[in-house]
Amino acid sequence: MTEYKEEQEMEIEALESILAHDFKEIHSSESGLNTSNPCFQITVTPQDDDLEESSIPPVQLGLVFSHTDNYPDEVPLLDVKSIRGIHVSDLTILKEKLEQEAAENIGMAMMYTLVSSAKDWLSEHYGQDDGDDYAEEETAKEDEVIIPHGEPVTLETFVAWRERYEAELALERAKLMPESALTAPKEKKLTGRQWFESGKARGTVVAAAQESDEEDDEDIDFEDDDFEDDEEDMLEHYLAEKSDARA
Repeated sequence: MTEYKEEQEMEIEALESILAHDFKEIHSSESGLNTSNPCFQITVTPQDDDLEESSIPPVQLGLVFSHTDNYPDEVPLLDVKSIRGIHVSDLTILKEKLEQEAAENIGMAMMYTLVSSAKDWLSEHYGQDDGDDYAEEETAKEDEVIIPHGEPVTLETFVAWRERYEAELALERAKLMPESALTAPKEKKLTGRQWFESGKARGTVVAAAQESDEEDDEDIDFEDDDFEDDEEDMLEHYLAEKSDARA
């Protein structure tokens, strides 16, 4: 048992030295392995001499393992997961391949051999060409633009729409407000109907009757159609004022 433990520790030290930041210890709950022994993850990327160190690899594999008590006379516990861009079906194939190679290497420290095998497999299945396809797909997603439908909006159409909208809004507000509120801000010339309803018409009629008895039978007739503003005329009038103000 002590010999196994020492050999396992030596292998871990060697992997840390060779793989550096690509090697790390993880908690057993993150590993997906059914064990209480220490668990480790190795980040594996395709072998590509043309790939610059600063470049982000198109795909990355997480090779997870844990030593059994009698390793290396037993195969280690293994699992693989995609860190970036690897299909689930490919993970199943790769795991079976690594487990088979582990069985062929019983009796010797084998983890670095398995890492090299995984790297070669990734290079074969996710080489430069596949990496370019993956990068193009990601770029296409980022550059995807939603194409609007309908008529294009220009400055002129927007201004016209806004003026009409404001006119309609003002008209709706005018319908809800009493006539006294509409005339309160400033003095305006009364319409025929407003003048008649205000009571001023009565005083004028009486004065006229006193001046001439011959006109007693004459009535002042105000037709509602003559003084009632049509809503459409009000709207057009408002738009015209807005247009003159902008000019």
